[in-house]
Amino acid sequence: MILEGLVTTLNTDDTINVAPMGATVGSDMKALVLRPYRTSQTYRNLKERPEGVFHVTDDVLLLARAAIHALDETPETFEAAEVRGRVLTDACRWYEFRVEWWDERQEPPRAKAEVVHSGRLRDFFGLNRAKHAVVEAAILASRVEFLPKTQILAELDRLEEPVQKTGGPEEQKAFDLLRRFVAES
Repeated sequence: MILEGLVTTLNTDDTINVAPMGATVGSDMKALVLRPYRTSQTYRNLKERPEGVFHVTDDVLLLARAAIHALDETPETFEAAEVRGRVLTDACRWYEFRVEWWDERQEPPRAKAEVVHSGRLRDFFGLNRAKHAVVEAAILASRVEFLPKTQILAELDRLEEPVQKTGGPEEQKAFDLLRRFVAES
């Protein structure tokens, strides 16, 4: 199963990189398979320092901003316990990991990681159609270089209804941010 979340890694200057990423996981959450694109900062960071933190979150505005590289400021974090990295203070759960091996034969490459520490900060909000629509919109927006713009905009039109019907101000703001990003790209 692929679990959508946010990965934090450290850049070479020790600043934090926040990136949305789907991780292939088992129900025990003892391992993750990540697939960062070779052109991404996450890929470069994990190749340099093969460790980071995977976060489960319901903050779709943060996820949307991270997807299109529009973080106005670095989110609040605290130091990870077992890896050199940072934990997002507003995450629901977090999983500190170390990359054990890479499979570079495909694009994107796969990084198999062992979870070495985990924790819980707060309850997950719950299932909500608007939050899920924003996650899908963020994935589409992150692929503007690979997919036709008309295809992405058509999908965004389809995803807008659940955001308007079931979302709150944060979900609407996130969706609008993503739509504007795609329209201007």
